[in-house]
Amino acid sequence: MQITTQAVQIGLEWDTRTGAVSVPIYQTATFRHPGLGQSTGFDYTRSGNPTRQALEEGIARLDGGVRGFAYATGMAAITGLLMLFKAGDHIVVTEDLYGGTCRLFNQVFNQFGLSFSYVDTTDLAAVEAAIRPETRALFIETLTNPLLKFADLPALAELSRRRGLLLIADNTFLTPYLLRPLDLGADITVYSATKYLAGHNDTLGGLVVTSNPELAERIYFYQNSVGAVLAPQDSWLIIRGMKTLGIRLDRHQENALKIATWLQQQPRISKVHYPGLPQHPDHALMKRQARGFGAMIAFEVDKHALVEQVLLKTRLISFAESLGGVESLITFPEVQTHADIPAELRARLGINNVLLRLSVGIEDADDLIEDLRQALEG
Repeated sequence: MQITTQAVQIGLEWDTRTGAVSVPIYQTATFRHPGLGQSTGFDYTRSGNPTRQALEEGIARLDGGVRGFAYATGMAAITGLLMLFKAGDHIVVTEDLYGGTCRLFNQVFNQFGLSFSYVDTTDLAAVEAAIRPETRALFIETLTNPLLKFADLPALAELSRRRGLLLIADNTFLTPYLLRPLDLGADITVYSATKYLAGHNDTLGGLVVTSNPELAERIYFYQNSVGAVLAPQDSWLIIRGMKTLGIRLDRHQENALKIATWLQQQPRISKVHYPGLPQHPDHALMKRQARGFGAMIAFEVDKHALVEQVLLKTRLISFAESLGGVESLITFPEVQTHADIPAELRARLGINNVLLRLSVGIEDADDLIEDLRQALEG
């Protein structure tokens, strides 16, 4: 079945007693045992809950993996994966990534003996040069945040296999609808399900999928032991969001291309980052490997004073953090989502004081363009 069909079908098989089309929310902490030494398959919601399991099985099917795991947030999901490593291990990381991930690596897990090197993962030679004897994994964002660079996944997977590394792909911006990293050689995918998968800016969640059964057992052990699992109500909300993933992303992308094309023509916009534009350096590669280009746009205005004007003058587009919901959102990465990245690294990457990040929603594209036009004109 196509991913759109699989997404709509998530949870349909769960309630065989009543035939409920929507998977029930099993709002319970514990489960009664039928007898001594017997179990229904569920004992305690930290270890497993039917609503959460419906979501976990659903994302595993969409991603082409053997098992999925649902966490309280995207950061909790990444934290759970870092439990796979031990003091002294080293991880090579995409340099242009979400600031919260950078903070987790540099300010939390560094104190436990893990080390991280940041490289441009679109440069295969740079990635290989960063690998050390103690390197255990390569952590990438399939479409980077906020500058929207796209790396060659099969090439990185081949390098990882050759050097004995795990390849972990944060696929939040693209989702399985547009890209399935496991099909291209990744070992693990991770998502902030808060974003496009849930899609309505109304809940938090993180998801992990792996194609390796042995690795799945290790991930489950840490998920259950650490306990940062997704609650039943939030699991249900994400399932509900995922059912419309395909049609939402089709509209998101249609709007994004139209807006990015318009932004390129505006005299007060000096640069537009959107991989759907033919001028984007990774456009051809992404066209070969993905089913679409996503709906995130980064753009630079011609002077810093215009940043605050745009943020405060937009009427339809909300000045807010996060992304991937049906509502359009705009943010200022330098002082919001990427403030925890060292200033010198931000400057080198181009995360500067004129860069704005736009999460394009599913409103009418002409209305969004008019909103940006009047904000730019003040």
